[in-house]
Amino acid sequence: YAKGDMRQPVIYLTFDCGYENGYTAQILDALKKHNVHAVFFLTLSYAQKQPALVRRMIDEGHTLGNHTKQHKSMPTLSYEEFTKEIMEVHDYVKRTYGVEMNLFRFPAGTYSTRSLEAVRQLGYSSVFWSLAYRDWDPDHQQGTEVALRMMLDHAHPGAIYLLHPQSKDNANALPAGIEGLKKMGYRFEAFRPEDYRAP
Repeated sequence: YAKGDMRQPVIYLTFDCGYENGYTAQILDALKKHNVHAVFFLTLSYAQKQPALVRRMIDEGHTLGNHTKQHKSMPTLSYEEFTKEIMEVHDYVKRTYGVEMNLFRFPAGTYSTRSLEAVRQLGYSSVFWSLAYRDWDPDHQQGTEVALRMMLDHAHPGAIYLLHPQSKDNANALPAGIEGLKKMGYRFEAFRPEDYRAP
């Protein structure tokens, strides 16, 4: 699986895109303003329903990752079902956007040794995280200040942040979060597909 470089003051921003809630453009604006690249993990429905946003992600130098077709618990699936969950997204994104993804994020982080190996066999590297919090529910946002404190307080070399773009708090906190982390001496990198090609 892909790991952050814990020897360097680097932060990796990743976003799990299950559906659009009106904040992704704002997030992309902040990333562009601060010259930061991120990884956006797409479900099939997101890739199908948000072509303008996906095109913008690509055009602005971000990396696309695979977040499955239906966001199921992957260890519970047969190998055939598992393969379909990943490869239907893979094939759609390659056919529609000309991008061949090879970074994968398990829905809800549920995995097994068998499922990790299956991901690898499909040519993917799994990306986990060191920061995640309850940011995915639009009806239970905790405020911009909470989101900002999460970003600043959990920084460490090689940290991988899992954020959800449907969060108003994340969208509002991101500019100050990026600025604050840069002041703390961190720089931002994105996992690049060419760096993580499964053997």
